[in-house]
Amino acid sequence: MSKPVYADYGEAVADIRDDATVMVGGFGLVGIPEHLILALAESGVKGLTVISNNCGVDDWGLGLLLRRKQIKKIIGSYVGENKEFERQMLSGELEVELVPQGTLAERIRAGGAGIPAFYTPAGVGTPIAEGREVRQFGGRTYLLEHALKADFSLIRGWKADLGGNVVYRKTARNFNPVMAAAGSVTIAEVEQLVTTGELDPDTIHTPGIYVQRLVVGAQQKRIEKRTTRGGEAG
Repeated sequence: MSKPVYADYGEAVADIRDDATVMVGGFGLVGIPEHLILALAESGVKGLTVISNNCGVDDWGLGLLLRRKQIKKIIGSYVGENKEFERQMLSGELEVELVPQGTLAERIRAGGAGIPAFYTPAGVGTPIAEGREVRQFGGRTYLLEHALKADFSLIRGWKADLGGNVVYRKTARNFNPVMAAAGSVTIAEVEQLVTTGELDPDTIHTPGIYVQRLVVGAQQKRIEKRTTRGGEAG
């Protein structure tokens, strides 16, 4: 069955309302659904709980939502190069739940797999474990972590077919696959859209059953932190 293909990014996210929980794929600026994020920023929606590895940079990605005070809470693992994120967190304007990166990925994966909670050794003996349930298994202490799910997942793929099957390219295959499965409504922003049957089934990373909407958008190749090496002194 073909999935709806939206020609307008704003229409694709039009039903994301205030106080929604939204997962956003990507790592730094790699593999982010940049056009959907921009459309969400322009929609003016507020009070969002965003689940993402990080929050972009000050002027791009999820940083656009932060700058406009549209995010109420962030669940992520990395503050990154975003000064506004740092400022809002330290001032108490933004609720932040920092999670070890592997734990974040597994909480999302568990949400998509229908597993409500799991035990992990990550975080044991640190402030993360304060007031939390712990148990002993095989002589080792483990911390209970609850799965994460979202009202909407915004993901970025390289190529998709009309059935919603998605292929990711290189490092863009980061948080996108697990988030696709953990959203009640998953919107996939892709660079190329082909007819159903054109993709080799063995190359598909996210089956179309997890994707409800498609939108096509070329990716901007931005660099999160540019470093250069000067020439040798003569």
